[in-house]
Amino acid sequence: MTTIVVVRKGNQAAIAADSLTTFGSTRLAPQYDRDPHKIIRFADSFIGVAGSAAHQLVLENLLAKNPDLALHGKEAIYESFRRLHPLLKDEAFLNPKEEEDDPYESSQMTVMIANPSGIFAVYSMREVFEFDRYWAIGSGRDFALGAMWVAYPRATDPAKVAKVGVEAGAEFDTGTSLPMSVHSVTLAG
Repeated sequence: MTTIVVVRKGNQAAIAADSLTTFGSTRLAPQYDRDPHKIIRFADSFIGVAGSAAHQLVLENLLAKNPDLALHGKEAIYESFRRLHPLLKDEAFLNPKEEEDDPYESSQMTVMIANPSGIFAVYSMREVFEFDRYWAIGSGRDFALGAMWVAYPRATDPAKVAKVGVEAGAEFDTGTSLPMSVHSVTLAG
């Protein structure tokens, strides 16, 4: 339960996330959480994680132990998450089962990445997508996508579009709450 968005416009990109954590029907509101931020910094990348609350700490831990992982471009991101998957299973005890007929084991998380090479999402079976404009993940994604669709043509700053997306998630999704964190990067080339 979250809303995480990425936006790309001109030579800038932004990533934004809400700050609510939930455990079933229990809400850990940001004012009760000493670290409510859902965006991880790894080298020059910003990473937002949706799924179980455990994913963020596990991913932070594994990234710190593997500083050589590369997150620039679809191929590099795929290779890094392919390398992380056995570590998730062996070191963090990930349960990779979802559906019986799934073609691959699941990493059980969805991740958004913003860095100088672009904006990306990694889904549970390590599918990597690169986006030209914007995208959203989490329970508030539909509200965020609709709001960003309206805001994108009018805005020049991708951080403003990202804020609109998370604000829409917070307004209408029960699993999303403000305040939000926003990070911007300058795109290479």
